[in-house]
Amino acid sequence: MVKHPKTGAAAGADGQRIDDLIDPDFSAGVIEWQKKHGRHLLPWQNTRDAYRIWLSEIMLQQTQVAAVIPYYGRFLIRFPDLFSLAAAPADAVMSHWSGLGYYSRARNLHRCAQRVVAEYGGVFPADPALLAELPGIGRSTAAAIAAFSHGVRAAILDANVKRVLVRVFGIDGYPGAKPVEDVLWLRAQALLPDSEIEAYTQGLMDLGATLCTRSKPACDRCPLLPRCAAHASDRVELLPMRKPKPALPHKQTALLVITDADQVLLQQRPDSGIWGGLLSLPEVDGQTALDPAQLPDPLQFAQSVARIVAPFGSIGTCEQLPSFSHGFTHFKLQVTPYRVRLARRLTPVGQDSHVWYAQSQLGGAPLPAPVKKLLLGLFEVAGTPLQSG
Repeated sequence: MVKHPKTGAAAGADGQRIDDLIDPDFSAGVIEWQKKHGRHLLPWQNTRDAYRIWLSEIMLQQTQVAAVIPYYGRFLIRFPDLFSLAAAPADAVMSHWSGLGYYSRARNLHRCAQRVVAEYGGVFPADPALLAELPGIGRSTAAAIAAFSHGVRAAILDANVKRVLVRVFGIDGYPGAKPVEDVLWLRAQALLPDSEIEAYTQGLMDLGATLCTRSKPACDRCPLLPRCAAHASDRVELLPMRKPKPALPHKQTALLVITDADQVLLQQRPDSGIWGGLLSLPEVDGQTALDPAQLPDPLQFAQSVARIVAPFGSIGTCEQLPSFSHGFTHFKLQVTPYRVRLARRLTPVGQDSHVWYAQSQLGGAPLPAPVKKLLLGLFEVAGTPLQSG
């Protein structure tokens, strides 16, 4: 963004000035609609508690409201305030996030709580710029927290809001591309009302989530229909423009379900990478193609399994379980699990990243959703509801 050479007003890369985009009727229409038809009874609404607002905003990133509500309630029971969250062990935080997906959010949530306690005495700053410097809080999330907790006049631009602005103003191009995003930020700032920022911010979110949806939008009920450029040009289904998607690569792995009596061996994954920081099942050498049928030497696979099991005991039986696939953002993972029953269990030395877990307790373990589903089904254990992750 640049400044206009004469007025000093902010301008986009194409020279468009923020003053030229001011439109009080837009915000007035959104506010009026929100008060009459918007959402008012969500668990994180009707409060100025920055902790609850922040928690909901992080959980709602890339996750639907219906999926978030039960997690939000359980999370607050375990961590009722910022101080309890900051003081909690990382495993407890991950356990209460397990199944919600995008686990970097949970790690950043924990780090953010600790930062706010250490640097701000447990009180979230009202300045969106300071909020955006905290772990896991971007520009749009910072604005939402500031608006709802302190009434700060700041622009949001999440995926739902982008869709509303792109359609209403007929903005071409993929909205995730920086030049288009710069135009959208300029527009979002220009449209901010002078008052009732909370109703306006919530209204934009509600419009994008309930009416101006990606598919089958309810245009006939939208308060912005008379001014919607996408509707006028019959391009509602075409906007926002999609990012070209390359074919997802496929990867394979083998996971070992190592059991002794009524316990299963779990291994904590590194903080980085998929399922970072969660407990999971031991993986055979971290290779990318581990199905014995695809290996040039099946004996090599058997030796790898024996090498992993050796510190914990001797193999009694080893059987292949049905394979399953799990989709991530950038690739699809084909998983082949193997059930390994120990004939004799040893006390391992130097294996701090591994833990024996009672099968009856797996429902509350901080496990990736597909791994938890595998284990709960295998041992017929009752667990908490699962979401993708």
